Amino acid sequence: MNPSSFSKLPFLLKPFLLSLLLSIFFLVFLATQSPLLRLKTPLHTTTNSPSDGGGLRIRRGYTSYNAYIERQLNKTLNPKLRKIWTTRDWDRKIKVFARVFQSLKQRNLISNDSKALSIGARVGQEVAALKTVGVSDAVGIDLVPYPPLVMKGDFHAQPFRNQTFDFEFSNVFDHALYPWKFVGEIERTLKPGGVCVLHVAVTRQTDKFSANDLFSVQPLLELFKESELLEVRKVDAFGLDTEVVFRKKIKDYSY
Repeated sequence: MNPSSFSKLPFLLKPFLLSLLLSIFFLVFLATQSPLLRLKTPLHTTTNSPSDGGGLRIRRGYTSYNAYIERQLNKTLNPKLRKIWTTRDWDRKIKVFARVFQSLKQRNLISNDSKALSIGARVGQEVAALKTVGVSDAVGIDLVPYPPLVMKGDFHAQPFRNQTFDFEFSNVFDHALYPWKFVGEIERTLKPGGVCVLHVAVTRQTDKFSANDLFSVQPLLELFKESELLEVRKVDAFGLDTEVVFRKKIKDYSY
């Protein structure tokens, strides 16, 4: 409505229309400030967009951290999956992980004396595999414990003191809602000189329970602020295609 049209309106209608327009503007403003609306926007994005050939994208849809945890538990507590993990898949996965860890031993990235952690270990095949190759001081964490191999723990806030482990392994980076916290906790609990090995997917899509999508290893280089990249290798490990190895830097306090 232009000013000339407005001036031609009956006098009694003008206050009503002004009030209506102000109400509409106010409602639009409130909608843009809604906490629910803000929570549904991407929580964090690093580097480039997927179309640029790189980047890390947080998946939309989680209205709260509790909603995220509940969705992750839907998979972890699924009775059919847990039966498969502890029966049909048990020996097969231990053999595959044992080959992975044996290779890491041959490359001097882990030893029998290492204190090791498996992050997001579910029922503990990785922990069992570590013990199989001689790394006896090994434990896993997951939202649901599976004693004695796996204790309860959230990888966004590991239940361990600083500089606890010599070696940390995970193949659940894609399940991290806050990747920067996931990596920050690894660097916090790794000893200086300690090694972290991640199995990630960068050339294929991960499952429906994933909370982020990784499109190159570049975001990992940015997230691991206290570590140096040692290796990037192709692997074929339960839907994941890339092995990335970091070593936590040893700070020089001599100056």
